[in-house]
Order: sequence, then C-alpha cells, then structure tokens
Amino acid sequence: MHVSTMSSFFRNRFVQAIILSTLFVQIGVWVRNFAILLYVMEKTGNDPMSVSLIYVAEFVPIFLFSFIGGAFADRWRPKRTMIASELLSAVSVFVVLGALVSGIWQAIFFATLVSAILSQFSQPSAMKLFKQHVPAEQLQMGMGLFQSLIALFLIAGPVIGTFVYQRYGIDVSIAVMGIAFLLSAAVLTYLPADRPEEEKAEQTSLKQEMKEGIQYVLSRPILKSLGGCFMAAGAAVGLIQPLGVFIVVERLGMPKEFLQWFMVCTGAGMLVGGGLAMGLAKKIAPARMLFVGMLVSAIAMVITGWSEIWALTLAVQFLSSLFMPMIQIGINTIMLQSTEEAFIGRVNGILNPLFMGMMVVLMSLSGTLKEMSSLMTVYIIAGALFFVGMMFILPLLKHKLTEQAPAN
Repeated sequence: MHVSTMSSFFRNRFVQAIILSTLFVQIGVWVRNFAILLYVMEKTGNDPMSVSLIYVAEFVPIFLFSFIGGAFADRWRPKRTMIASELLSAVSVFVVLGALVSGIWQAIFFATLVSAILSQFSQPSAMKLFKQHVPAEQLQMGMGLFQSLIALFLIAGPVIGTFVYQRYGIDVSIAVMGIAFLLSAAVLTYLPADRPEEEKAEQTSLKQEMKEGIQYVLSRPILKSLGGCFMAAGAAVGLIQPLGVFIVVERLGMPKEFLQWFMVCTGAGMLVGGGLAMGLAKKIAPARMLFVGMLVSAIAMVITGWSEIWALTLAVQFLSSLFMPMIQIGINTIMLQSTEEAFIGRVNGILNPLFMGMMVVLMSLSGTLKEMSSLMTVYIIAGALFFVGMMFILPLLKHKLTEQAPAN
C-alpha cells in the first residue's frame, strides 16, 4: 500500500472523527455488557432467566429495528442522526442511573435495550458517511480499520468492563457508559457537515420506502448473493457458538476454564487479521477476500471438530480468527461499492438481520443437533455451511464492482 494513500486516509476528517467516536462507543458498550452482566448475576443469584434477558435486550432490537432504522437513516441527515443517537443513549443511561439510586435495580435492562435500539439508527448512518467521505479505493482500508478496532476491544473490552465494575461498582459503571456516549457525540460534531438536500421531503411514506428497499435488493444479483452469504455464515456461526466449551471438555479433555484461551486466540487473531486486511486492501478485491475468508473458516470448522490436540485446536482457532475480518470487510466493502447512497441504510437494514436471524435460529438448535449426532458432526455441518456461503460468492469473483451498481 502506498504511504501517500495511507497518509491521506488518516488525514481524512471523517476517518479521524469516526475512529475516536468508535473508541468511546466501544468503551461504553463493553462497560455496559460486563457491568450489567455481573450486576444482574449478583442481584439474582446467577438466575439464568435474568441473564438471558440481557441478551434479549441486546439482540431483539436488531430484528425489530434494523430495517426501520435503516429506512430512517436514508431519510435523515446522517451526521445529525448519529449525534442524536449518542445523546439519547447518554440520556437513557443517566435516567437508569437515577432509577438505580432510587433502588429500582431492574431498570438496568433499559440501558441495554435503548442503546441497542438507537444503534440500529446510527450504524447505517455511519455506513452512509463512509460512502460519502471515503474514496472508493480506500473503502476496504476503512472497513479493515473498523474491524481492527472491534477486535482490539474483543481483547480489552472484557478486562475494562470487569475492572470498572469490580473496582467502582454499578453506579460508577453506568456513569462511565453515559460519559462515553456523550464524548462520542461531542467527537461526531467534528464530522463534515451534512448536505442540506439529504433530509428527504415527505414525498413518500416510510412504508413505501421500505418496500423500495426490498425491491432494490431483489433487483441486484450482487446484493442477493451477499444475502445468501450472510445467511450461510450466520447459520454456521450460530451452530457452533454455544459449543466451544464442549470442544474444550469433550474433545480436548481440558477443564472448562481453558475456554478463555479460545477467546484470547480469537481476539488476537482478529486484531492481527484486521491489520493484515488493511495492508492487503489495495491488492485483493473484496469478493476474493471474502471468498478466502469463507474457505479458511470452512476448513477450520472441520479441523476443530476433529482435533483432540489442544495445541492444534488453538492454532486453528487463531488461523480462523485471522481470516475472519476478511469476511466482514469483504461483505461491507461489496455492499458499499454496489449500493447507491440513497439506499445504503435500507440495504444494511435488510442484510444484517439475515445473519443475526440465522445465527439465533441455529444457536437454538445446536444443542439438539449435538445430542442427536455428535460434536464432530455439528462442526462438519458448520464447515459445510461456510462452503455453501462460498458458492454464493463465486459469481461475484467475475464482477468488477463499481461505486454504483447498475440497475439490473
């Protein structure tokens, strides 16, 4: 990658603001995730139903609000939408803090629910701004940087969240969340100004625009292929998500605490992989990057299910995580390059729930499939699902993506 390209990328005012904003948001989210989890477990005596409600509050908004949030992101000015979302998240957090001080501890679930809902409006707006302010040839680099930040917090986030809660308690943890969202909103004010024409006149209804978004995806072979890839990858990830501890105990014969080393390998692999993907962004087309990521994941799933050697399993986990950012970077880059700016919010709102939906459905079935067959069989099925996802990508390898997809 040319030094001048990298230099111009980091001098970009949008890139500088979005990096700093993401850092603050990730701090807020990870403190939220771990402080609330530990607090609820402490309050309820490790009640599994109460713990599951945290995840319901976190994931249900993706299904209910992703498409709606994407549609509104296409109607509203993206900078204003992102700032408003962060400010409302901060306000909701401080309301929850007031409730906690008053002794209403159940209000803690509200903090997760509101911030999860608002993220469905701010995230597609951020994608729109990527399209506007990052040159097409640097989009892949931008997605790589974003994935590297996410991977960094996979390692550091649990440590930060646990430390803040154990050292200072739930009240300070909630206050840290609110301050983090406020700082993110403050940083976002430095984004380039919204274009005056971006706020749509109320010429069409929200329902009509959502219908147009679905028609837009269905009319573009590239986006339909991405949808198939999203579903296959989501199904594969969901199938193995709850089974990592069984790999440790049953296949490797290690105590369940050994699972933490899987998380270390995953975070380290994604962090290094995000950096490598940024470096390769100018040399490898996003469709090829996505194809390679799916291929490595397919092979890694099969080896993980078969291996009884802990060193081999950890090495494969690291290798799989090393290539995992390529999948996310490839998907996001293809989506941005092949979607008109006016439809980015709705396309994002349609495709993301496909991944999450399949992941949640297969997570609920993975335990039953393991009991009906074997752990190795389930991992082989997961590898096969990644292979199916690769088949959806094959047509894209022949496409030369342009900044705006043709109408076909």
